[in-house]
Amino acid sequence: MHDQRQWYEVAFESGYLDVYPHRDLFAARAEVAGLVERGVGGRVLDLGCGFGRHLLALRERGLDAFGLDLSHELLRRTDPGLRGRVLRGDFRALPFRSGAFQCVLMLFSSFGYFEDDENALVLAEVRRVLASGGLVVLDLMNPVRLRATLVPESRTPRAGFELLERRRLERGGRRVVKEVVVRAQDGSERRWHEDVRLYEPYELAGLLPSAGLALARLEGDFDGRAFEPASPRQIVWARRV
Repeated sequence: MHDQRQWYEVAFESGYLDVYPHRDLFAARAEVAGLVERGVGGRVLDLGCGFGRHLLALRERGLDAFGLDLSHELLRRTDPGLRGRVLRGDFRALPFRSGAFQCVLMLFSSFGYFEDDENALVLAEVRRVLASGGLVVLDLMNPVRLRATLVPESRTPRAGFELLERRRLERGGRRVVKEVVVRAQDGSERRWHEDVRLYEPYELAGLLPSAGLALARLEGDFDGRAFEPASPRQIVWARRV
């Protein structure tokens, strides 16, 4: 029977963490350090927290941080020290009271999973749970760099399996799609795909105000460098108005 679930309900299951082993607590600590130095603080919501690496780094720095994710599989992998700090839920209908947080983070390209109207709804929900003047930080792919450097196919040997990834642009280059195959030594496979909307800076300049958020600045990476076409990332800082 054909799996009727959405891609983001399938992708973040067993095996997902094998694809991104470099996305670990060590990397999260460095990223969180830069964010805190440049303004992240107070009660923080890590939206799309996965197995909680950024959430744990935030807690280590003394922040009153909570996490939310849709994946049962990733949430059950969170550190025992995060018990009572993580919740399962949908970005489009956040299970928190209005004004509950001083800051909301959406890291590792976790914004852009849906169609444009639902992505706008995510931002509206983010705005709702932010306190007046609260901060949102979106860690997005840089569309110009991604289009210029996209590798259509790669095969990577890993311990006990081979990773096959096929990448393409769709809808006039506005979405990037990645087909993933994890092939074990016994020949068994697990397959899924990822499908994320790429937002240009000029699109964000219109999208954020529509959700009641004011763009503060763009950065090119977690070290706070200026954003430019070749930047590794597109780090968006905005505030609730």
